[in-house]
Amino acid sequence: MADRDTLPLPLEVRTRLAELELELSEGDITQKGYEKKRSKLIGAFLPQAPGKGMDPSVPHERRTPVTPGSSSRYHRRRSSGSRDERYRSDVHTEAVQAALAKQKERGKMAVPMPSKRRSLVVQSSMDAYTPPGEEHIGLQDTSSGSEGEGSMQGEGTPTSSQSSINMENWISRAIHGSTTSSTTSSSSTQSGGSGAASRLADVMGQTHLGKSENHSAPPDVTSYTTDSIQVERPQGSTTTSRSTPKYGNAELMETGDGVPVGGRVSAKIQQLVNTLKRPKRPPLREFFVDDFEELLEVQQPDPNQPKAEGAQMLAMRGEQLGVVTNWPLSLEAALQRWGTISPKAPCLTTMDTNGKPLYILTYGKLWTRSMKVAYNILHKLGSKQEPMLRPGDRVALVFPNNDPAAFMVAFYGCLLAEVVPVPIEVPLTRKDAGSQQIGFLLGSCGVTVALTSDACHKGLPKSPTGEIPQFKGWPKLLWFVTESKHLSKPPRDWFPHIKDANNETAYIEYKTCKDGSVLGVTVMRIALLTHCQALTQSCGYTEAETIVNVLDFKKDVGLWHGILTSVMNMMHVISIPYSLMKVNPLSWIQKVCQYKAKVACVKSRDMHWALVAHRDQRDINLSSLRMLVVADGANPWSVSSCDAFLNVFQSKGLKPEVICPCASSPEALTVAIRRPTDDSNQPPGRGVLSMQGLSHGVIRVDSEEKLSVLTLQDVGTVMPGALMCVVRPDGVPQLCKTDEIGELCVGSIATGTSYYGLSGMTKNTFEVFPMNSVGALISEYPFTRTGLLGFVGPGGLCFIAGKMDGLMVVGGRRHNADDIVATALAVEPMKFVYRGRIAVFSISVLHDERIVVVAEQRPDSTEEDSFQWMSRVLQAIDGIHQVGVYCLALVPSNTLPKTPLGGIHLSESKQLFLEGSLHPCNVLMCPHTCVTNLPKPRQKQPEIGPASVMVGNLVSGKRIAQASGRDLGQMEDNDQARKFLFLSEVLQWRAQTTPEHVLYTLLNCRGTIASSLTCVQLHKRAEKIATMLAERGHLQDGDHVALVYPPGIDLIAAFYGCLYAGCVPITVRPPHPQNIATTLPTVKMIVEVSRSACMMTTAVICKLLRSKEASAAVDVRSWPPVLDTDDLPKKKPPLLYKPSNPDTLAYLDFSVSTTGMLAGVKMSHTATSAFCRSIKLQCELYPSREVAICLDPYCGLGFVLWCLCSVYSGHQSILIPPSELEVNPALWLLAVSQYKVRDTFCSYSVMELCTKGLGLQTESLKSRGLDLSRVRTCVVVAEERPRIALTQSFSKLFKDLGLHPRAVSTSFGCRVNLAVCLQPHRLGKLADQGTSGPDPTTVYVDMRALRHDRVRLVERGSPHSLPLMESGKILPGVRIIIANPETKGPLGDSHLGEIWVCSGHNASGYFTVYGDEALQSDHFTSRLSFGDTQTIWARTGYLGFLRRTELTDASGERHDALYVVGALDEAMELRGMRYHPIDIETSVIRTHKSITECAVFTWTNLLVVVVELDGSEQEALDLVPLVTNVVLEEHYLIVGVVVVVDIGVIPINSRGEKQRMHLRDGFLADQLDPIYVAYNM
Repeated sequence: MADRDTLPLPLEVRTRLAELELELSEGDITQKGYEKKRSKLIGAFLPQAPGKGMDPSVPHERRTPVTPGSSSRYHRRRSSGSRDERYRSDVHTEAVQAALAKQKERGKMAVPMPSKRRSLVVQSSMDAYTPPGEEHIGLQDTSSGSEGEGSMQGEGTPTSSQSSINMENWISRAIHGSTTSSTTSSSSTQSGGSGAASRLADVMGQTHLGKSENHSAPPDVTSYTTDSIQVERPQGSTTTSRSTPKYGNAELMETGDGVPVGGRVSAKIQQLVNTLKRPKRPPLREFFVDDFEELLEVQQPDPNQPKAEGAQMLAMRGEQLGVVTNWPLSLEAALQRWGTISPKAPCLTTMDTNGKPLYILTYGKLWTRSMKVAYNILHKLGSKQEPMLRPGDRVALVFPNNDPAAFMVAFYGCLLAEVVPVPIEVPLTRKDAGSQQIGFLLGSCGVTVALTSDACHKGLPKSPTGEIPQFKGWPKLLWFVTESKHLSKPPRDWFPHIKDANNETAYIEYKTCKDGSVLGVTVMRIALLTHCQALTQSCGYTEAETIVNVLDFKKDVGLWHGILTSVMNMMHVISIPYSLMKVNPLSWIQKVCQYKAKVACVKSRDMHWALVAHRDQRDINLSSLRMLVVADGANPWSVSSCDAFLNVFQSKGLKPEVICPCASSPEALTVAIRRPTDDSNQPPGRGVLSMQGLSHGVIRVDSEEKLSVLTLQDVGTVMPGALMCVVRPDGVPQLCKTDEIGELCVGSIATGTSYYGLSGMTKNTFEVFPMNSVGALISEYPFTRTGLLGFVGPGGLCFIAGKMDGLMVVGGRRHNADDIVATALAVEPMKFVYRGRIAVFSISVLHDERIVVVAEQRPDSTEEDSFQWMSRVLQAIDGIHQVGVYCLALVPSNTLPKTPLGGIHLSESKQLFLEGSLHPCNVLMCPHTCVTNLPKPRQKQPEIGPASVMVGNLVSGKRIAQASGRDLGQMEDNDQARKFLFLSEVLQWRAQTTPEHVLYTLLNCRGTIASSLTCVQLHKRAEKIATMLAERGHLQDGDHVALVYPPGIDLIAAFYGCLYAGCVPITVRPPHPQNIATTLPTVKMIVEVSRSACMMTTAVICKLLRSKEASAAVDVRSWPPVLDTDDLPKKKPPLLYKPSNPDTLAYLDFSVSTTGMLAGVKMSHTATSAFCRSIKLQCELYPSREVAICLDPYCGLGFVLWCLCSVYSGHQSILIPPSELEVNPALWLLAVSQYKVRDTFCSYSVMELCTKGLGLQTESLKSRGLDLSRVRTCVVVAEERPRIALTQSFSKLFKDLGLHPRAVSTSFGCRVNLAVCLQPHRLGKLADQGTSGPDPTTVYVDMRALRHDRVRLVERGSPHSLPLMESGKILPGVRIIIANPETKGPLGDSHLGEIWVCSGHNASGYFTVYGDEALQSDHFTSRLSFGDTQTIWARTGYLGFLRRTELTDASGERHDALYVVGALDEAMELRGMRYHPIDIETSVIRTHKSITECAVFTWTNLLVVVVELDGSEQEALDLVPLVTNVVLEEHYLIVGVVVVVDIGVIPINSRGEKQRMHLRDGFLADQLDPIYVAYNM
């Protein structure tokens, strides 16, 4: 400081120097960096001595001294512990070091580092960083909450690290393992991390990992020994040891069973698994027993926890409030007295940013100007008849922090006019953090006028017309400038009405709550006066004393001392604005010396800054001070600032008894203040308390852990004329015991009286009647809650341990945000984050509070540095507070929302975190450590055995869950096709009887007919193909032929050609020309597995198979013979093949299941004909009907509808290949409309394409004449649980185009039976029941019950409800029963079990190469273990239930609805419960607007969630906490890994089903190129 003043430097250079000094003191730059930057700044202004200066050969010591002796000063300063003196405590730093060392002894830990895409790393460190303008790097970024209205660190001060670079400290740090290890060799590099990460400590809590019973699940790696971890490769080498085909390859489908391909991901997961396996702290006793009736909280407090044992406390009474004869009867009266008796006496001196006096307001001027303001606001606003303001109205005071004089005049003007001032912050922009809430306060107070200064008025944002816009959430205001020159003079005869202080409201002080809402505390005139008297008495104020005020004069201690009490005693206030403190942190001390001030009002932050800046300023003398009021004495960490300040300035005349911490709150005003004593022998009170005890709410001085202690200083005694007691923080206000921490309550006239307009909250806070242990009131007068937690110690001294707002109750123990911050700041090295820019808050997840720590990261710290610092913070907090941190996030510098005076706006930060818009650049979630209250893992109950009474059709008192479609045998219909056993015969018969009848019409993407087939054309074409097979293919009957065709007419002809030749066709989806590498191997696999003797295809695909790309994927020579059907022989075959046995194979149906298994089923001729007949009857298909089909024709019901049904029933099928919809999404619906189709079939992917692609085009489609009113049924063909949200949004969207809401329905099929249900024309049947009301086939079930394999029906909208839609009406000839998949016993109605089916069109078995007989018999020929043990059933592999409904079908029977819940092999067994991926995925997709798709799978019992991000990569990390929260909250599961990927990475098959196993293989083989992978601890 001294050297700065000796040089004539420009202001901006001095500002920059001040910032540099601060950075150095904060440990933000090194000594070397400081000197380099400093000399650069001053260089131009220094007289350069020859030979000296910036000569590189000069050693660094010689270059340092800019002025003599500065170097030694630095060294002294650095080692004197210039860390943030507010949060500083040497004991605490040692405690943290010891805690970390202890964690280290437990053994090496490997916390896997998150993987980040390169672009994200670069961006988060560079782009997001705003260059350090004066705005940021100065004192602003370090002050954690100067006037921190929302700042959690008490009233925050900056913090600086103990970064003395002396050697022994460095060595000791290396021993503690806290350097960014250069000590470990870099061979163990984890993806982009150094060896240090492998030493991170065990930060894990108890985890319950259930064993997976899923057969296709991977081996449980958790049982391996640690030695078998694959070593992680350095970042460059992503290639894996064995060459793996690219992601999504069919051959990878089975790798679920083998140990995964090596790679970073698998090694990291292995690391995570090993970490999670280590012995943990035992979980808390309070878990919830989910007997799923209700989630029960079982509170069983730990018997060993400390309990309060003291006697019940007594209320403490302050000394009598003395009556001084000449005390004024109101504050206005005092102003009138001084304004008239001594008008020349100085009242207030304001400073400019150079520290020069800017303006002196005398008592005379204050009196006349306030009168002028009073006159003008009463008489010059509005009209004479209708004045805008009347006495008692509220008025906003909007003044900047550097203009206390204008504020003072306006404030007293309001008091004189008897209107109520509401001082607020200046709104800088329209969307300032928290300003919306202030607007809400103004609105609720009915404010219509805002008083402001000229300068401030000019600075407000304006619209082009010069109007001040309405701020977001604010009422409409009239802005009124209070400068004298703008006001008219009051007439001679006008005089303000000065009354004695009464019960009217004097002013309203705003207060920001924990949740960000802003309340107005009303203070009555009598309270205002009494408070000033109490302060005068306790501080010993006398007339004409000088007081230096650094605090915000609009509220709290600054207002009470610097604006109100000062006027009562005619004192002179020297006001130091925040802007001056930023440039010259010593300014307040200089002013104390200059004006010989008796009193100064500061915060611990100001003391700390002075310490940082003081150096050897020779001329400091603080002997004039008799009282140094420390306004944030209620912050437990202020004690260190006070001590350090005294330590340094005692030699400058500062007396120890001068330091007077006080405790205050907006509700109770000054709660307690230490009196300035003359007796310097009586040391102030100190308490050294055990943190462990504090967390249980008791005071324990002795603690076994000497390390985790909190040192408190007293804040003096109760105010004069007040009564104080301590009550339990929650529940009824019962007095605490003497060794118990509680909330301080004050009974006095001098407190606030209400929250404006909120009577309920007022009652809880301002009208509290404390009771003793027997329930008797201790006073007839109400007390006010202060919001401060503490106790009254010996001698009536008050101690504050924290604030109610900063309280976080985790697992029944109380932690204070300030204490957590202090621990985080004691973790060295601090050079990766900004000190004092840390927010700590709790969020509620799964019935408990969870701690979240957010810090601002420096732009130059590497990913790994930060990650390491984060890991150490977790360990430190765990070691000292015995509490886990749920989430630790680092955000780019300058991005946390600020309060008006530079502190962190806590509630706004929390809000951003919860809505996913904080955009962190690093996140570490630790749900496994923290969440100890999960429901107990489920133990399976033994099921009801055959012994349970089976009476008729009842099982344990319930109707057996069985149902059937109509009986095929009894149905009389004139079905000509029935007399034929084979489809090939039906086709020949149709070709003879109705040769010209069109069976098939294929549309192209323009909606025009590409080709069509009549009965005879199809017959002739099939004959030619049969000839070709016999002649060119030399095939015998029974040979298998693979048909590789695009969806169309060739496929149908080839199919019947095979039947005519006696061959067995297999339809195969052709390879995708743009994606040959992944699709061709699947084709090859099906051809091989099906043992096809030859392939038939088109010329185009023949050419494709021989192409360069194709031969790279599959060798051309390995294919069987390929026949090109575009080149057909001319001649007719000699004789068509006549099949004789209807039980022989008709065709093979191959499909890849969602779990990645390729399964082919055998369909006999009998089953095929029965299937076609069943569909014909259900859908009422006749030759005169037209049906539109938009499905893939390769397997399941899609193939049957595309190729077989028309030939059997004779109706015309309009074929629309789904791939054409990618070009023209409206193609299918336009075709349905144009051909006036009544029945149409589609897949979910088609429906989704229409919903997404046509959502905004419904109007234009209407104008093109699209009309869907003729559609009776639109059936979605699926092999999954109906997607109710999609079908509903589709129905809603196209309702305007005439689509009937009940037309949309679903079908259900599976491998063993390609169609079990299919909903036919419900419209006709249900029309008489009225079409209003919800669909009768939807039920809501309790999701928690489903996990326990039970069905519990609940009301719509009840918590945990899941809507399920009936899967359609059971087809004729199909019988269904619900059986227990484990015991194979039948289940009752509405019980969840496996769906078993018995029908003539069941497939006859798997077509397997190796003939796995056991699986075959189990799936296709199962029998019940009791009950009807004769019937042979096929097991679908799907869980579901049957439920009798009130509806009746045509025959008058009650309708049984089948509800499909999900596939057994997709379900995940976690913690003993069965989860369906779709339920977790639905929850995750709902949690943030940028998540477009989600897929989950398990790996070694860890739940992995993959989300697709539709947004900027900066949002990727926002998703990690949200995903973890929602899965915990709704599913009671802890997410192990969160993977954020680009859109389109999650593979989806043609049916629109997610291929989760492919995704898993791709993830483990490191082929997803994720944006971010977070490994939750």
